[in-house]
Amino acid sequence: MATKNQKPILISGGGLASLLLAQSLLRSSIPFTIFERDSSISFRGQGYRLRLSAEGIDAIESVLSPEDFKTFWGMCGKTGGAGFGQIDGPSGELVLPKEKSDEEKASQKATEEGKKGQEEKGPVETLASRDGNVIGISRGDMRRLFMSGCEPFVEWSHRVTGYELTPDGVRAVFEDGSKSVEGSMLVAGEGVSSKVAKQLSGGKLKVYDTGARGIHGQAPTTAFKGLGEGVWRVTDSSDPRGLYSVITNVRPGEMDDPNIQFGWTMVGPPGLVQAPNDNYSVIGKPAADIAKALTAKWHPRVKSLFTEMDENEAAFWKITCSTPSGIPGWTNNPRVTVIGDAAHSMTPAGGIGANTAVRDSAVLGNLLREAGGYQEDITAEYEKEMRVYGSEAVNSSYTFAVTQMGIKIDEETSATL
Repeated sequence: MATKNQKPILISGGGLASLLLAQSLLRSSIPFTIFERDSSISFRGQGYRLRLSAEGIDAIESVLSPEDFKTFWGMCGKTGGAGFGQIDGPSGELVLPKEKSDEEKASQKATEEGKKGQEEKGPVETLASRDGNVIGISRGDMRRLFMSGCEPFVEWSHRVTGYELTPDGVRAVFEDGSKSVEGSMLVAGEGVSSKVAKQLSGGKLKVYDTGARGIHGQAPTTAFKGLGEGVWRVTDSSDPRGLYSVITNVRPGEMDDPNIQFGWTMVGPPGLVQAPNDNYSVIGKPAADIAKALTAKWHPRVKSLFTEMDENEAAFWKITCSTPSGIPGWTNNPRVTVIGDAAHSMTPAGGIGANTAVRDSAVLGNLLREAGGYQEDITAEYEKEMRVYGSEAVNSSYTFAVTQMGIKIDEETSATL
């Protein structure tokens, strides 16, 4: 059990992994403080819709109270059918019809072709995660739910740039040089640009720019009527560079409500999706214009996703990844550790990144709960387990991206963040 007058667990960053960890601490009555660089939860757009894996759902369920998980589950979209349908953008014709579940395909291929033949064709991207359905939720909705109850413990407009160890704890160091209250532990969850991760690992934790780029967008559900329920991938047979857009969780029961939006993610190989002046921090119309230009010759069946898009919600993104050889080792610090993208950046291929991040939160939160708060061996135990599943996840994410995006990184590639 947590004891009175404990020093708080300090958490840098207020993203999904950080907030789910905070939920675990909240339920365990372990004090914590979150430092978030933004000025509020609505300061900027929250990006695309997330597809949840079985592991991700299990991790979230293990942290939330039964009542909160029921709320979370009610917010999720459930799409029937487990396989991708693939459509050619210019013609609007089906390239691949809706398929059997990926589990069924994997089993069938393994039986017919043997393990070696299956490996040669690349990994199987499993979509269904619970009850035979594809489960998805808006990143913004999930963040707001995870924030519930944590608001009094968030300090906004605080960008963490490092840490300072004390004789009996640790302090976060902010961009302006000021320092936080003394905490028992600092957990870095501020994403791919984490300064804490670099300080902790002595520069061993690196993030690589794959060169691939993407655009997120949203459109009213009525724009998706030409597709229907399911998970769809749109490819462009006329473009040898391999542009494709993945439209996730086109859900039943909402297709006639123009007040609801579905999201899509466009991803292009290196050199295809380019922001004005190479400035990928710009959002809105500049990103929307690029998406519309790339799909200008597409068939109305799929072109409506772009012509009817909400331009204000469009956003560029650079696709980054940790080295596929695995999460490196570093000298353990009992007072400091990392979670989420700060520990393992991933490409969007396979939808693995966020699911691995919430798994971090569940593992670390459970260790803290069992110990009743800080304990000297917790970070070492957590990192040992995280390196195993985290390295597997990064490798899977990278392997998917090699075939889908034409990227290539290795130990000789220059880290960019």
